[in-house]
Amino acid sequence: MEKIEHKMVAVNGLQMHVAELGQGPIILFIHGFPELWYSWRHQILYLAERGYRAVAPDLRGYGDTTGAPINDHTKFSIFHLVGDLIALIEAIAPNEDKVFVVGHDWGALIAWHLSLFRPDKLKALVNLSVHYFPRNPQMNTVDGLRAIYGDDHYVWRFQVPGEIEAEFAPVGAKSVLKKIFRFRGSEPFYFPKGKGVEAIPDAPIELSSWLTEEDLDYYASKFEQTGFTGGVNYYRAFPINWELTAPWTGAKVKVPAKFIVGELDLVYHIPGAKDYIHNGEFKKDVPLLEEVVVLEGAAHFVNQERPNEISKHIFDFIQKF
Repeated sequence: MEKIEHKMVAVNGLQMHVAELGQGPIILFIHGFPELWYSWRHQILYLAERGYRAVAPDLRGYGDTTGAPINDHTKFSIFHLVGDLIALIEAIAPNEDKVFVVGHDWGALIAWHLSLFRPDKLKALVNLSVHYFPRNPQMNTVDGLRAIYGDDHYVWRFQVPGEIEAEFAPVGAKSVLKKIFRFRGSEPFYFPKGKGVEAIPDAPIELSSWLTEEDLDYYASKFEQTGFTGGVNYYRAFPINWELTAPWTGAKVKVPAKFIVGELDLVYHIPGAKDYIHNGEFKKDVPLLEEVVVLEGAAHFVNQERPNEISKHIFDFIQKF
């Protein structure tokens, strides 16, 4: 881990913290919620050893990246997030036309949109956990999830600025992160009012051995510093994303892609997800989708839970290009 280099890069009005290692073609790793560059620690080492330059930023509102207007969730739209990465690619790879991209969770959602908006910037894409969600012209994401899951579903509970943060505060960052990272249910997160994160059941500790106390302490130290608002703002921007992405309704993602999901992943168990992924619709929306991998017994944080398998899957795919 001490081999990994850290630097700050000026991008899109931010000072973006970037962790990187290696020389060669660039792989841009995009983390999810509630995560950091650190989520890719295993993949950075693995791919750097195999001739790639692995680059993993802390995204807007996260970790050591500064400059985001945390109190204005409209500054966390998908266009801001993709714009940050376009600026980062230009800054770190001025002489490369295209880079490889790997995303997980929110990082996958951002990567799908990066591929949709700027396919000229990607050689190939590997996304984990969150499949492509084509825009529904009838209903935005928040209303759609509320209709399925009700008012206690985490995406709905995240909508009111300051509300979920106030429920997380007395519990403490480390306890919140431990609950979320160790969750292994295929049902979604529910945060009933007044119960907050305490409503999430504890997973058996032996199933969470991938997350050491040292790992948890690193995450906690950063979220104690920043709070959770930056990451939660991504969810608060769902409605504005829906409005602004109307021109891309029905558009295809035209980048070579591979998708990997854990068998127990809560996103894989959203009603209709498995049919969409396996029965042809996913391939229609992502015509260059080459492979779908379902990892038996794995849950949501698959890049950390199954680091060697995920690293090998990434390497096996990108070395074709």
